[in-house]
Amino acid sequence: MSTDSNTLPTPGSAPSCDTLIRNVSVIDGSGSAAYVADVALAGGRILHIEPRGPHGNANAGALSGWQAQQVIDGSGKVLSPGFIDVHTHDDTNVIRTPSMLPKLSQGVTTVVVGNCGISAAPVSLKAEPPDPMNLLGEASAFSYPTFASYVEAVTQAQPAINVAALIGHTALRSNQMDRLDRAATETEIAAMCEQLREALAHGALGLSTGLAYGNAINAPTAEVLALAQPLAEAGAIYATHLRSEFADILEAMDEAFRIGKHARVPVVISHLKCAGVENWGRSGEVLEALEQAQRYQPVGCDCYPYTASSSTLDLKQVTDTIDIMVTWSEPEPAMGGKLLADIAAEWQVDLMAAARRLQPAGAVYHCMQDEDVNRILSHPASVVGSDGLPNDPLPHPRLWGAFPRVLGYYSREQKLFPLTVAIRKMTGLSAERFGLAERGLVREGYWADLVLFDAATVRDAATFSDPMQPAEGIDAVWVNGALSYLGGAQKAPTELRAGRFLARQAGVSGVLAS
Repeated sequence: MSTDSNTLPTPGSAPSCDTLIRNVSVIDGSGSAAYVADVALAGGRILHIEPRGPHGNANAGALSGWQAQQVIDGSGKVLSPGFIDVHTHDDTNVIRTPSMLPKLSQGVTTVVVGNCGISAAPVSLKAEPPDPMNLLGEASAFSYPTFASYVEAVTQAQPAINVAALIGHTALRSNQMDRLDRAATETEIAAMCEQLREALAHGALGLSTGLAYGNAINAPTAEVLALAQPLAEAGAIYATHLRSEFADILEAMDEAFRIGKHARVPVVISHLKCAGVENWGRSGEVLEALEQAQRYQPVGCDCYPYTASSSTLDLKQVTDTIDIMVTWSEPEPAMGGKLLADIAAEWQVDLMAAARRLQPAGAVYHCMQDEDVNRILSHPASVVGSDGLPNDPLPHPRLWGAFPRVLGYYSREQKLFPLTVAIRKMTGLSAERFGLAERGLVREGYWADLVLFDAATVRDAATFSDPMQPAEGIDAVWVNGALSYLGGAQKAPTELRAGRFLARQAGVSGVLAS
């Protein structure tokens, strides 16, 4: 990428803009074919797009005569919408580490926080954050008793990327209940609904649940059905980490569909997968169940492009049938980076005893097979989310590499889908599903969230052994029109942080038609 900071000749004689990207191959996020164009940015938005002729030849009226504060030669590169990471746990990090390099460096310009039933707001802790809310940080990181206070904190921090937010069911339970190993009472549910309504009024996207986790698994379906009522009133969405991703996955999906249909709101199944050896090969029937539900209600899913998951070290998932790598342990920090089986052998105990001794801890589970991941990732209902854990000292490589991995490994090398489809799964379809207005497309008048990359070289560099590595082939990232990241040898954020909180746009996500 080459830039020229000099203004073009003859001031006042031609239209002007802040940034002019010349002769670039535009993949606009809609799924349409690429085309070569000049793209002008001004005031944080895409001001004008002028297609060029064959081989990049300028048409009459092309933007070669425009004045610009910065001119970039995009020859041989792709310009796409900035990637939208729909499944993150960056809730506290967008405030504490606003440069957001793990996301910005892979072309992400917007994150959706508050997934899996855990959110930083609204939260009023009585003690240490319960599992898995501890994935978001220690107690000191939770200082937002209302969602409005969280929005204000994001605005004050001005992170380098945009932030949209779901409200976590487990967070609401923690606020209102004395213990989480039971169902909520009617009074407690009413209090949770009131907090949810406040959040929705201040722009939250909807509700998320993490019903597989110990501090939510005792919430009956009726509790979630009651919490879905405020979603219907606001036209919001329901996103869920299913009650099971193992043998009972179809029953768990039925529960999610029932909740969405009852409340007449769209359903997003978080990180859809077939986890566990006994579940391998079931992706066909899982996707068939999703397609059946789509006949009657709006349903979609997100997934990450890896065959390993990552979370806290869950005793229910301890098994000798897969590799489990411990990423951190509070009482045994030296065990981070080792396989649970090797730790157990070193201590001369069985796997379960080792796992108990490590608690609280985090782990990566190599619990999926390629065939299932490929089938789910390529399905038309799927969008991409990283599910990265930014507070993990040895994070899953998806934190730094998920989106370039889709472009490089899955699209270019494996040819799982064309580049236009890959980009739609990470931009236009994601914005549509989560109700992010004027985002996700390279279109005149839309916000200028953009990424410039080399389709021939873009790839993820992060690995399980060395996960904190920025991607290759990402040349530049703009957030709301501000050049926020430069790749190449530099691979660093600029001094510009132009991210903002993105409130839910009423009616954008849609509801179930009558």
